[in-house]
Parts: sequence; structure tokens; C-alpha cells
Amino acid sequence: MLELTMASVSGTDAGATAGMLMADAPSDPGAVLRVGRDRAVCRLVTPDDWLFVSRVHLEFLCGPEGTWQLTWLRGSQADPSSEVRLTIGEYTQPLVYGGTVPLPRGGQGEIVVQDRTSPRSINVGFYHEV
Repeated sequence: MLELTMASVSGTDAGATAGMLMADAPSDPGAVLRVGRDRAVCRLVTPDDWLFVSRVHLEFLCGPEGTWQLTWLRGSQADPSSEVRLTIGEYTQPLVYGGTVPLPRGGQGEIVVQDRTSPRSINVGFYHEV
């Protein structure tokens, strides 16, 4: 099972959890959870006017062994208007635009999608049950 929680944070709201959204999916091969602005395909949807987030920005995909991976999907622009960071424990790494990273089995962490032009972010926490 992969559990996600998402909060939209803007300027003075840092640390606020009001309006938090949640989604989960069993760790079955081929299971998918997406984050973005498109309500038709994303389980966690950001505000419509937050254009630093693509229509479909992040994709969590379960592989054949029940392990999950995270992909920052490429949008319609050559250069993204956001930065994406993955934090697990005390380790933080930037994600490459269009890149994929595995999530630790039985682990938890946070993905932050940060607007490059204003103090706004999407914070997605994850917990991957064993």
C-alpha cells in the first residue's frame, strides 16, 4: 500500500495542514497515483491557477515486485517552472525534470514541488507499507 497526503502551501501558510488531501493505492503491479492539475487523471489535484504544476506533474507507479517509483513527468514546456525535491529521513535530493527514482519499501518521506517565481509549494508526504 502507498499512502499519499498533499498540502498546498502559499507564502504565510508555511506549516499549515488545512485542506490536506489524501489518496492511497494497493502495492499491486501497475497501480498508479498521479498528482497535478487535471482532475480527470490525478488523484491529488492542485489549485487550477497554480501553473507551476503541470496537468499531470508527478506519477507514482507500482512495479512488478510491489515496489513504487516516482517520476516527475515532463510537461509541455522545455524548462519547468518548478523544482522538485525528495526527502527521506535527513537525506534530500533534487529530482531531474523527466526523471524517475525508486521509493524505499517500508519507507516514508516527502516530495516538495516548489514554484520558482513565488513562495508557493505542493508538499506530498508518502508512506510505503511493507
